[in-house]
Amino acid sequence: MRSTAGSTTPTGTRPERGGRVRRFSTAERLIHRATGHLLLLCLVSAACLYLAPVAQLVGRRHLMVTVHEWSGIALPLPTLLGLLSPAFRADLRRLNRSAVYDRQWLRAVRRRRKSPEARPAGKFNAGQKLYAGWIAGAVPVMMFTGLLMWFMGLLPFISRTSAIFVHDILAWAITFVLLGHMRKAFEDPEARLGMRTGYVSRSWAQRHHSRWLREEQVSDLSERRTVE
Repeated sequence: MRSTAGSTTPTGTRPERGGRVRRFSTAERLIHRATGHLLLLCLVSAACLYLAPVAQLVGRRHLMVTVHEWSGIALPLPTLLGLLSPAFRADLRRLNRSAVYDRQWLRAVRRRRKSPEARPAGKFNAGQKLYAGWIAGAVPVMMFTGLLMWFMGLLPFISRTSAIFVHDILAWAITFVLLGHMRKAFEDPEARLGMRTGYVSRSWAQRHHSRWLREEQVSDLSERRTVE
């Protein structure tokens, strides 16, 4: 979006506020929040069904089954609705694109090198791209196996035991991956602030996502020249 007549700064998706840079739009933050809440609801209700001590403590098995089923079915909805947002679609393209510096980032992680120069990144680093790809692949499989367990006659040639096995193994894998994601988030207050408010400090962006910040600066400069 271009600046309106008489304005001094662009009115696009990257407004600055007190030395801060716009990282996520309102739509993106709502999508992330809704998806996170639904995923946690799935895992908590699954624990109430799968773990005997928790099941005995909570009870209400029929209610937990209903909550688990419908939260699982609703899980892709925030992402599907988010496709209406241009900013969200742009970030999906970023997450789906692997760059040369992503391999450099992964090598630095493997060698335990933590300097910003050793771990170059665009808007999303290679670890975030891998996590997004993992979740994008795991959720449909979880939904598919869950539906096979719910509607046992859906695909008769696939046994319910096989569906339960895949569903349970993948649920544990998602739990551990999600815990790792949350651990990384808690270690970086600025990243959480960006997801909560949409803004991050320019210094943080320069340290952790320098290539993205450079792209934003070039884009802003191009917009200003177009307006002028």
